[in-house]
Amino acid sequence: MPQKTLIIFKPDAVQRRLVGEILARFESKGLRVAALKLLQVDRSLGEKHYAEHVGKPFFEGLISFITGGPVVVGVLEGNEAVAVVRAMLGATNGTAAAPGTIRGDYSISKQNNLIHGSDSPESAAREIALWFRPGEVVDYAIAGSQWVFDGA
Repeated sequence: MPQKTLIIFKPDAVQRRLVGEILARFESKGLRVAALKLLQVDRSLGEKHYAEHVGKPFFEGLISFITGGPVVVGVLEGNEAVAVVRAMLGATNGTAAAPGTIRGDYSISKQNNLIHGSDSPESAAREIALWFRPGEVVDYAIAGSQWVFDGA
């Protein structure tokens, strides 16, 4: 059964015009775009998203960064989508991320690491509900998907 995960193209990815290039990598892997939108994050939404980091020394930096410019937020769906996206992202710190991963290829920073991906199916469900209203996540079939998903 396909799984959904949330992705956020952070302000650095949008400003560097990498959204399309990175999104194409997810699609080439076989993940399906179920939702996608551009928005400016306000402090309230940023705090809800990063609620587990409240009180940590880096919290204000996270909020300042995520609200510092527009983001593109989306839902990807596919077999083991959470684990697949996390593997494709690479290590959080771009300087430690392996070449071939998104962060390994495009990032040399820990905070400005281009993209967020949910870290578990439970986090994905919470995050998707935070960023998308019911009806904004679209369920549809892609022609030829049996060549990607069957046998998994």
